[in-house]
Amino acid sequence: MSNRLQTIFLSALVLHGAVAMHVAAAAAATTTQAAGWTHHRLATGSGALEYRATATTLPLKDDAGKTKAQVFHVAYEKLPASPPAQRPVTFVFNGGPGAASVWLHLGAVGPQVIELGADGQVPPPPHRLTDNPHTWLAFTDLVFIDPVGTGFSRPAAGEKAEQFFGVQEDIQWVAEFIRLYLTRAGRWASPKFLAGESYGTTRAAGLAAHLQDRHGIAVNGLVLISSVLDFQTIRIGGGNDLPYALFLPTYTAVAAHHGKLADDLRRNLPQTLKEVERWALEQYVPALAKGDSLEPEARRAVAGRLSRYAGMPLEWVEKANLRIDPGAFQNRLLEDQRRVVGRFDGRVTGFAAEPLAARASYDPSLSRYLPVYSGTFNDYVRRQLGYESELPYEVLSGNVHPWNFGQNGHGFLSVSDDLRLAMVKNPHLKVLFCSGIYDLATPYLATDYTIWHLDLGRELRKNISHTYYDGGHMMYHQRQALQKLAEDVGELIRR
Repeated sequence: MSNRLQTIFLSALVLHGAVAMHVAAAAAATTTQAAGWTHHRLATGSGALEYRATATTLPLKDDAGKTKAQVFHVAYEKLPASPPAQRPVTFVFNGGPGAASVWLHLGAVGPQVIELGADGQVPPPPHRLTDNPHTWLAFTDLVFIDPVGTGFSRPAAGEKAEQFFGVQEDIQWVAEFIRLYLTRAGRWASPKFLAGESYGTTRAAGLAAHLQDRHGIAVNGLVLISSVLDFQTIRIGGGNDLPYALFLPTYTAVAAHHGKLADDLRRNLPQTLKEVERWALEQYVPALAKGDSLEPEARRAVAGRLSRYAGMPLEWVEKANLRIDPGAFQNRLLEDQRRVVGRFDGRVTGFAAEPLAARASYDPSLSRYLPVYSGTFNDYVRRQLGYESELPYEVLSGNVHPWNFGQNGHGFLSVSDDLRLAMVKNPHLKVLFCSGIYDLATPYLATDYTIWHLDLGRELRKNISHTYYDGGHMMYHQRQALQKLAEDVGELIRR
């Protein structure tokens, strides 16, 4: 279970395989759909914001003009419309693979967001939307893309689904959507930005290079939320010890939140995290590299530090061979309370379904939110955006699997070089990384490590910034983080 969770960031569903996608494609050909074009008005702190919303599908075709897929998207344009060169446009998507864009759409970016408690608590159903005073529409037009196999997007009848379900395949077709959208909407002159979350950051980095090389589209900036560009930094096992060190500060933050650390470590968490980061990189990594050659005295010292920093029992750390698996951490940290901690947000807890299991069997920080996003979007898209379809809206779909991550035997997937080359070729490209300190899916130190190894040189390195939030993978669930994220992105786009 843990290996799959490490590669499928927003998927906790049973994988159905490509056959189900053929069935969905056939259904798409016979299902009634109606596009929606609506006008809206939003009250913000700086005054009223009027905008047009368009919810529809865009047919993607090959060079021979044959339709390959229908891609559903929702576009928001501020009114009155500005000249394209003066008004940025941002293409937004989530990850998975298999996640629709609804998470960023209704969680942080769009003009309407799901109503949650100030700390991200989920109220009882039915759930509702509310005006988003921190919508990015205040400073950029928005296009939310559901890649093929997610949302209402489907392959055309008779088309094989696997031609869309892979790292390079996905980049190719999302890039084609962007090219076609810019053409149809007359937005080639607009400043262009990409915003992705989780695997969506993998897609965004690849897109920045592909759009430039294949279509001559220079991107002004990237917003990478809860990012993973180099899978070696998060995929544990197979002799890869690096992630154990990169996850450790996040274990510390989560353990502190649940009162599992000593008082002196909890008193000043930012200071403690810096201490743990230094120890993890300067002492823990070299200790792991020694393997069984590590001297017993040094081994005991490392075990003691791990126990202290992760809030885990010393004897358990020793039995785990100094290597704390994130899934085991989720299940073990609060085992005295028979609770598990969330993968996407370690502050969220749930009842332990299998308290004696080696790893957590589910993620309470996903299962709690999934029906909220599904229910609110299905109502919103029909009642407010005027889009009608009998297809199921795939919020998190297992149908995109198996996903082609690349050829076996070539190491871990990494798009770091794609991002580096995109920045070298386009020295104006700005990149904003955004990380939550309680994220046990894409830990913030793994993102730091990736940034440090981009090999950009001092001048281009200035184009990168990394902001940290008091939140998890979807840090925007907390109201304060939602506001800070909008401010940070607004600053990037207005540069």
